[in-house]
Amino acid sequence: MQDILTDHFETALPLAEIVLRLAAAVLLGAALGIEREWRERPAGLRTHILVCIASATFALVAIEIINEPIFSGDSLRIDPLRLVEAITGGVAFLAAGFIVFFKGEVHGVTTGAGMWLASAIGLAAGLGLFSIAVLATLLGVLTLTLIRRLEFRFDLKEKAQNPPPSSPAKRRGADEE
Repeated sequence: MQDILTDHFETALPLAEIVLRLAAAVLLGAALGIEREWRERPAGLRTHILVCIASATFALVAIEIINEPIFSGDSLRIDPLRLVEAITGGVAFLAAGFIVFFKGEVHGVTTGAGMWLASAIGLAAGLGLFSIAVLATLLGVLTLTLIRRLEFRFDLKEKAQNPPPSSPAKRRGADEE
């Protein structure tokens, strides 16, 4: 009985490494989600964290599959790029649900793109590519915050229709980018 339990809980990566990678996915997903939450978008903190965790989990599962003896035979070929394709396809389907066409305008594209970025960050964290995950998170947060300010400063967005939110009451009426 002990061997059966041990076999099902043994991993190629040490547990501390798995915890570190999933924790990085949570923190980095939260960094993106906080900005979306602040702007009261449909995909906020929890959604971005969950997308990051899911992608990191898929990456960890792929690492474990590659290291399983049962999958080491010549008859089975493992292609890590299929993991990226599967995550991209799944998140694209999810993100598309946030993009709507209403009264001649498209809304939700930034939210969808943020979820796509969250999945890439989660994948990088799950694979242990922390420098890529952190840099992508920083660039994503900067894009969501600084670029929005520049758009308003240089009148690239109509200020009357899209005032930069400064309070929750003002944020409720702001359009999606």
